[in-house]
Amino acid sequence: MLGPAALPAWNGWGADAMNTRFQPARRAQLSASQVPRLQLKWAFGFPGVKSVLGQPSVVGGRVFLGVDTGNVYAIDAARGCLYWSFHADAGVRSAITVDRIGSRLAAWFGDLKANVYALDAVTGELLWKVKVEDHPSARITGAPQFYAGRVYVPVASGEEGAGVNPRYACCTFRGSVSALDGATGRRIWKTYMIAEEPQPAGKNTNGIARFAPAGAGVWSSPTIDAARHALYVGTGDAYTEPVPKNTDAIVALDLDSGKILWAAQDTENDAWLVGCAGPFTEQKPRPENCPKELGPDHDFGSPPMLVTLAGGRTILVAGQKSGNVWAHDPDKQGAVLWRTALVENTKEFGGKIVWGGAADGEDVYFGLGTGGIAAVQLKDGERKWFAALEAAPELARFHRHDGPLSAIPGVVFSDGWDGVVRALSAADGHVIWQYNTIHDYQTVNGVAAKGGSMGAAGPTLANGMLFVPSGYVGVNNGMPGNVLLAFGVE
Repeated sequence: MLGPAALPAWNGWGADAMNTRFQPARRAQLSASQVPRLQLKWAFGFPGVKSVLGQPSVVGGRVFLGVDTGNVYAIDAARGCLYWSFHADAGVRSAITVDRIGSRLAAWFGDLKANVYALDAVTGELLWKVKVEDHPSARITGAPQFYAGRVYVPVASGEEGAGVNPRYACCTFRGSVSALDGATGRRIWKTYMIAEEPQPAGKNTNGIARFAPAGAGVWSSPTIDAARHALYVGTGDAYTEPVPKNTDAIVALDLDSGKILWAAQDTENDAWLVGCAGPFTEQKPRPENCPKELGPDHDFGSPPMLVTLAGGRTILVAGQKSGNVWAHDPDKQGAVLWRTALVENTKEFGGKIVWGGAADGEDVYFGLGTGGIAAVQLKDGERKWFAALEAAPELARFHRHDGPLSAIPGVVFSDGWDGVVRALSAADGHVIWQYNTIHDYQTVNGVAAKGGSMGAAGPTLANGMLFVPSGYVGVNNGMPGNVLLAFGVE
């Protein structure tokens, strides 16, 4: 009988409602001493896939995840056999959240056309489908978060890529969070990160209207704070000037009403569009829709982690594309407690910390777009260690480690752009186990499969097993792949 409480699980994006990506021993059932003995148990191939976009959720003995073709799969965690599949309207990048609603177990996720789905987790039957944002560029990349009968859904967009087109009326998208009834999909509230609706702001030389304000996409899963009855999200940059205050920010919302309780902006004046950085020539002039003062693209691509320290103090910790790690105080309107730079230059173009870290209660760990992984003490922000993790010489351009990390007691796991999954000692960062995923596989479902780069989807752990999705192209032109790998210990 499939049941979320029956077996250890990694549910949704962060393994818990606080998005710490830390799996305690009772759910991981994998110790630090066992990790060096991990070996491949099975491989599952996805037909027609270049990027395994979704991160595996492991609930009740099943693995749930989606891919770039829009297919969603429920797979037996122990053997790799398929229970069911479902085809969404667009690619599924969000992790899948599974829990009980009424008499059913539901699986909630979003697609890249801003549709939210609820499926019967046992059979794959569609229970409901709701479009939460009508903007043509809207997309859901963060996992819906389930709490107390409601599903909280973040919305981001691709408008910062479309905005430079001289025929495009830039820009009108505003990031949002919606609260839906988990059983029916009925919208309970929707809150835009930018309260003001976009207004006309002139025309370009093609006669195409301009609008502002816009931006503040919410790329990642909301974080739930039951004690404070709050929800926290990280927001993206602005697309227009003047820059709204809730961009590049940690934002707190009331769980019941969606009212914004406070917002802490960690980078000001960050208006950015793809293609505005140059270089430009007379033959290729700067696009008219570009902000006059181009920002550094310092989104929060990952959610803030809600961490309780020894002694009971609670803090919010978030990594930013600037390379800064921020600690905010949820009891003091998000006041900054400490800031730690993991790169030398935190002012230049972003991409340093992208999809998130993991926190074990003492330290927080982040992979870097510049390469390597760093550990930071939660109590004071002091940098504890840095592991360079060089890619093989022939794969030097795939040095990035900006995918989300995961942790169990004593061990940190990272999926690299070079196709290697690594386990590091949480004490000092030395590698205790690794596996190169870039080769062909004989899969349990008979689909030809090969590993590739690993970026937006992180490794997950539950019930003595490690699950690794391999294959990710992304904006940095990574190596395609189409396989889910399951590792275990004899």
